[in-house]
Amino acid sequence: MTEIPPGTPESYPQPDAESLNFEDLILLLRRKQSNWVEWGKACQQLQKAGYSSQKIFEETGFEPIQQNQVIVASQVYTTLINAGVSDAVRSRFERTGSDSLYELRILTQNERGAAAEFIVARNLDSEGAREVAKAVKEFSRRSTLPEGFSNHPGDAVAYEYWKLARQQKELQERSRLIARGLMFAHTQEARQQIEKLLTELAGGERRPAPRLPFYRIEADEQQPRLLPVAGRFPLNSDDLNKVSRLQSTGSFQLAKVSEAQTLVAIPGWQVILKAQDPVGILCQTSQLPNQQAGKSEEVMVIVDRGQTEWDGDSYFIVDQSGQLAIEWFQDAPDVNLLGRMILVLRPKKLLDENLSRDVWQIDE
Repeated sequence: MTEIPPGTPESYPQPDAESLNFEDLILLLRRKQSNWVEWGKACQQLQKAGYSSQKIFEETGFEPIQQNQVIVASQVYTTLINAGVSDAVRSRFERTGSDSLYELRILTQNERGAAAEFIVARNLDSEGAREVAKAVKEFSRRSTLPEGFSNHPGDAVAYEYWKLARQQKELQERSRLIARGLMFAHTQEARQQIEKLLTELAGGERRPAPRLPFYRIEADEQQPRLLPVAGRFPLNSDDLNKVSRLQSTGSFQLAKVSEAQTLVAIPGWQVILKAQDPVGILCQTSQLPNQQAGKSEEVMVIVDRGQTEWDGDSYFIVDQSGQLAIEWFQDAPDVNLLGRMILVLRPKKLLDENLSRDVWQIDE
C-alpha cells in the first residue's frame, strides 16, 4: 500500500473520516483505475476528508482544475442516471465526456436529461455542450415560447442563432448564422422561422432602418440656460446669498448639481413636452447606428424611459451584457426595451463662444 507522506493538518484526513480507505482512493486516482465518474467521487471524498486540492495533485497528478471538473461532472452524471436517460447517453458518458457534462451544471435535472440526449444524438463535443447549456438556460428564463420554436434543446440553440442572424448586417456572417441555426433546429416550425431569414436575404424584404431624429439648436433664444432659484417672497438677504452659483460646461451647458446628478436644459419642443420620463445621454455621432464615416460630433441623445412598447419606426435603448446600446428592430424583439429615442440634439454652432456673449461686438 502507498504510504501517505506527512503534511500540514489541513491537507490530510480528519479523525471523523477514518472509515474511508484513503490509500485506495489515492491509488485509484494515481493509476487512473475504473472511470472518470469514480475519479470524481474519489476527489470529492478526499477533499471532504480534509485533503487540499494541491495535495491531491501532488499525490495523484490530477490538477486542481481537473479535480473540480470531474467532481462536478460526476454529480451531473448521477442526476442523469436518476432522471432515467437512455442507454446511449449512459454508454457515451460512462468512459468519457466529463468536460461535456461539466457544462450542463447550470441546468436543472430535467433540462440536463434533455440536453444530454441531444448532445449524444448530434455527437457534440464540449464546445457544443456549452452552447446547448447556455441556450437552454437563456430559453428557460422566457415566460412564453417565441413563435415557431419549441422548448427542445435544439430549438433553443436554433433560436439563439435566429436572433443573431436578424441583427447581423454583413451578408456572409448572416448566412453563416442562418446555416448554424438550421443545423440545430429540431422542429419543422423552427426551421421555417429560420428559412424566412433566407427569404429576406434573397428577396430584400428587410426594410431600411428609420432616420435618426436629429435636431439642432439654431436660434439664440432656443438655447436655454439653467438658473438657480433662491425661493419665494418674502425672503431675506441670507436666502439670496446662500444660493450657490450654478456652473455650466460643454456644448450643452451641463450643470452638475450633485455627484450623482447632472442637469441639462433642452428647448421646450413638443417632442420634449410630450415625453413621459426623458433622460439625456451624451455620445458622439460615430457611436450612433447607421451613420456614415466622417467627422464625429458630440450630441445629446434624449430617451423617453416611459416608452417601452416596440415601434418599427423608432430606435430603442437596450442592455447588451451590462452596457447600453442603441438598436432598431424590424420586428418586435424578445429583449427588454429600456426607452425610446425621441431626439438627437446637435449643439448650436458658434464661430466664437466668447464673441457670442458680447452681443455689442457682433452687432458692430
